[in-house]
Amino acid sequence: MPAPPPHPAAFSFELFPPKTPEGMTKLAASIDLMNAVGPEYFSVTFGAGGSTRDSTFAALDLLLARGIPAAPHLACIGSSRAEIRGILERYQAQGIHRLVALRGDLPSGMGLGTAGDFRNANELVAFIRQETGDHFYLEVAAYPEVHPQAPNADQDLANFQRKVEAGANAAITQYFYNPDAYFGFVERCAARGIQIPIQPGIMPITNFSQLARFSDACGAEIPRWVRKRLEALGDDIEAIRAFGHEVVLGLCQRLLAGGAPGLHFYSMNQAGPVLRLCQDLGLGR
Repeated sequence: MPAPPPHPAAFSFELFPPKTPEGMTKLAASIDLMNAVGPEYFSVTFGAGGSTRDSTFAALDLLLARGIPAAPHLACIGSSRAEIRGILERYQAQGIHRLVALRGDLPSGMGLGTAGDFRNANELVAFIRQETGDHFYLEVAAYPEVHPQAPNADQDLANFQRKVEAGANAAITQYFYNPDAYFGFVERCAARGIQIPIQPGIMPITNFSQLARFSDACGAEIPRWVRKRLEALGDDIEAIRAFGHEVVLGLCQRLLAGGAPGLHFYSMNQAGPVLRLCQDLGLGR
């Protein structure tokens, strides 16, 4: 496997807000473990139509109380300009300077006719710039294997370019397991004059049925050889985790050796798998 680069790479972790007090207690313990290795920041997801908004705020408070840099996700679908403006004001008052700006998914039962004041993430990025200038470092989503709702790869790339032109500073990709998909996407962006950092999103493999369900929903491809090996392991959880670690470690090594600006780990609120990857990659403290 290629060796990681000689310089320290930037890395960060994503969290999702639990819905129960017990979940928040467990999350606090995971945050303390993950923060010990010195990530650049933690991002916190935001549910469809703001359905987990209060939980997002609570998870942010856990981070801010510890003095940890936080980057809340802000999804605009189903929200009004006034609602988004209020959230931006809250984040500014809390000293937050980094956001992940997303369209988000329509909440269940909501049609496009009631989807709020925003239709796409580029409209949200433009609105944030209009309201707050350069206060926030804005990251947006990128899809190396094409957004599942995009009609084709060219249209998907054009959608991404609109977000960049609206004022995005950087991008985080959907997770993937084929590094060539990432490098090809970066090359296509460069050909269009898109030069913002594009950080690969990394999903550890710890549970095959859960991963297959996620991947089918978001359009992330599990390579056939990986899927077949995982299927063959059946319910052997330890073997799945060992093989999954090997696959994802090799992916990360190739990405860093190929010039990726860093790694954004989808932790699923579990410290163990991402900390093992960081240790084997030589990332952090």
